[in-house]
Amino acid sequence: MKLKIYFSGYFGVNPADVAKHGAFDISLINDLPLFLDPFLLFNSDKAEYKELHDQMIKYMIFLKNQSSRDLPTGLLKAWFFFPEVKQNWMGFSKSGNSGRGLGKDFASSLKRNFFSTFRDFGEEKNTSTHLGKLTLIKNGVGKDQISDFTCNLIKGYLAEYTQKFAKQYIDPKHLSNFMVDKVAFNYETESWSAKQFTLPKLGNDFVLLTPIDILTKDDAWISHNGFIEDFSSVVAAVDNDELRGKMERYLAKQLPIEPNKSDREKAIAAVVAEYPQLLDMFVRLREDASREATQTSAEKIALAQQLFVNNLSQFIELLNSKTKFFNTPTSSYDEGMKRVKYLQHVIEKQDGYRLFYVKGKPISRESDLQIMFKLTWFASEFSADAEVNNGRGPADFLVSYGSGSKTVIEFKLAKNSQLEKNLLNQAEIYADASRTTTPPIKAILFFSVGEKSKVQKLLIKHGLNTSKDIVLIDASAKDSASKADAP
Repeated sequence: MKLKIYFSGYFGVNPADVAKHGAFDISLINDLPLFLDPFLLFNSDKAEYKELHDQMIKYMIFLKNQSSRDLPTGLLKAWFFFPEVKQNWMGFSKSGNSGRGLGKDFASSLKRNFFSTFRDFGEEKNTSTHLGKLTLIKNGVGKDQISDFTCNLIKGYLAEYTQKFAKQYIDPKHLSNFMVDKVAFNYETESWSAKQFTLPKLGNDFVLLTPIDILTKDDAWISHNGFIEDFSSVVAAVDNDELRGKMERYLAKQLPIEPNKSDREKAIAAVVAEYPQLLDMFVRLREDASREATQTSAEKIALAQQLFVNNLSQFIELLNSKTKFFNTPTSSYDEGMKRVKYLQHVIEKQDGYRLFYVKGKPISRESDLQIMFKLTWFASEFSADAEVNNGRGPADFLVSYGSGSKTVIEFKLAKNSQLEKNLLNQAEIYADASRTTTPPIKAILFFSVGEKSKVQKLLIKHGLNTSKDIVLIDASAKDSASKADAP
């Protein structure tokens, strides 16, 4: 059985050719938690990337110049609203990001901040102009929105990039002509134009490849989180002693005696409102350290490649060769539980635990774990012509089987600080005698004896220690795995 999970598998191309093209071999089952960082375009040695960045900034300045106008709804939508580019199969949303896009809230945030905190956007004196700057304040543009916006503004480039690969490597039967909207902006007519491209076809839609060297994971190089973490260094970099002292005193006045993270963020926001030049100071510091940007992002993407492609491929191969996982349907609760038991067997008895470690450390993000299991769960022999929507949806996904009855399959990390709250929800389901659905099947992965003990205590505390719906999976490092037969 040849399972198709990634772009290369769906379209029958060698993964090495995708890598040679410089693209990430995306999953076509679920969005991966990667995004475009506009700073990597700015910082690149490639002339084509620098040109893309210049075009993006030019359009942003156009929007700024229009922001003072009371625009009719039609123009507001034409200039400020952008559909989500779901065809690149990347994003932050656990529930898939189909239909999200950049709409009214995004437009309002841009218009508001262009005439307050970011009124000097495009006119900075000590730094270049960066899209990421718009993410630095709490009520600004979110990091996922900047990635979506970047993707929209370079969509024409991504389509050309994908078309070039497709015509060289993909069988024409998997290609189709698509009219892609908003790929070029005409400043004379002040309107967007569409263009036709020959692209890989998945269902009734197209797929876009993205170059690895403009991708990152977690935070972009210029980000709100980075600004908060480095705020002390930003203030310390202010040359004027008197001004720096005023900033420090202003910050101290905003903070309670024992500030938490939220208190600190609010205090910093107040200081920035009073001294917005601190944003440019942070941007300058990031520019000065720009050599690290490319290296840091490359390391993050390499880890993502290791986890979501290399390790996951091995894990799926283990399941396929050692169990009947992929021959087991999910049309009933019992079959769903049987699949979870197969996962447990491979992780505990077939060295599968190793594939949940990267550079010797266990994965720490529950969302990464959920994506790995979801890609595994929905891996199948889908053809590139099929409507593929099975996997898009919540990271904790539903299995339905007749009469409207449904079961949620949940994958959790034992180290999750919110685990007890999740278990309480499970207890409430047991207490509800009138429920019409079966309880969630919950698989909890632990990496140490301490984590296992924590979970067991919580289960006893809430009367769930005898629950057949909760499966503990031991992913701790082992000297050797027994080669027991699959259950």
